[in-house]
Amino acid sequence: MEIFKKNDKLSFVIHRNYHLLPVLNRFGIKLGIKDKTVDDICREMKISTGFFLAIINTYNNEEYFPREELLTFSPLEITHYLKKTHQYYFLVVIPRLDDLLEKLIASNTSDFKGLKMVDVFYKKYKEELTQHINYEEERVFPYVINLIKNKKIDPRYTIRSFETEHSNVDEKLNDLKNLIIKYLTPDYDENICNDFLITLSLFEKDLEDHARIEDKILMPITIEIENKEGR
Repeated sequence: MEIFKKNDKLSFVIHRNYHLLPVLNRFGIKLGIKDKTVDDICREMKISTGFFLAIINTYNNEEYFPREELLTFSPLEITHYLKKTHQYYFLVVIPRLDDLLEKLIASNTSDFKGLKMVDVFYKKYKEELTQHINYEEERVFPYVINLIKNKKIDPRYTIRSFETEHSNVDEKLNDLKNLIIKYLTPDYDENICNDFLITLSLFEKDLEDHARIEDKILMPITIEIENKEGR
């Protein structure tokens, strides 16, 4: 299992896994990095090197999840990163999927029920995902930030109440992929379809890692703080 280290050149990291580029962007890192190491870049950007490495290694390798290490980081760091991830989903991934699906439907030359089914399922999924993320942005993250900064617990809630509302919406992407893989007939532009399916698969992987950080790290850290504050 390859683990990136602080003395690795960031260019080496990118060459090893181009799918990490959006993750780097969430930390505000842009290309033009010359031969600087991970630690060099993190120091320049005032990013915690340990947190950055934990995140990119988690995304790089499914078997890597340094739970104990991640539990040492500030919930403020974690929520900031998660919010940046949400922005990426709404500003980049979802618009790209919208555009690809629109082009895929337009490429169909007959009244094909399979693509209509995909379109309906996708729109329903996008609505559920939006509700889920808005709930985190409007309720969960402000609660955590207020708890850390002000040491005040809202008597109406605990993070456990949020946890009961936390569903893994990423699982439904697999159903959407199956609709495409199993039930389309060859009456569409295969290149557009491939792009749509690949983008869905990458999004699914990103969501899985995102959910792991929320469920296995942010929740336990917050519960521990609540316990210290008497809940």
